[in-house]
Amino acid sequence: MRNRPAGLAPFAVLAIAALWLAGFILPAARAAEPLARPTGPVVLTVTGAIARTNGPGGADFDQAMLEALGVEHITTTTNWTDGKAIFDGVPVSKVLQAVGATGTSVVASALDEYSIEIPIQHFTRYGVLLAMRMNGRPLPANDKGPLWIVYPRDDHPELRDPSNNAYWVWQLRTINVR
Repeated sequence: MRNRPAGLAPFAVLAIAALWLAGFILPAARAAEPLARPTGPVVLTVTGAIARTNGPGGADFDQAMLEALGVEHITTTTNWTDGKAIFDGVPVSKVLQAVGATGTSVVASALDEYSIEIPIQHFTRYGVLLAMRMNGRPLPANDKGPLWIVYPRDDHPELRDPSNNAYWVWQLRTINVR
């Protein structure tokens, strides 16, 4: 007969085991569920190595769907604005989590066909946003909107290096997970 840790009743041991298993099973089950379909204009399409979609070949998001993932804020300077600005948006990592992304990089593409490959680790390491508003105002398509990839460069000195400026994709249209 094995010894149980002191103070743990058989029910507690079973409950702990069930919670541990649920930590693996529930996320896997959620990843298999399709995403809701957008009811407003699509502002972002995510394709590639993703587990959850809401249409053929990808996941479309309207602004309300993105905001439902949780809006956060970054206050930072940029090379394209005067002084510090407050950006409101959804962390890219939350969007990638919502679609069950399994890649190591993404190709971010803009309305003007500009695209660049970005390591996925940037999104979790730096808390990069899909900014929808700057200083409380929506980003219009003729001025970096409706979505702009924004890094908190004032919080991380390495992000001030000019080589990182290419990752700030404005007028973001698609993210392809690789």
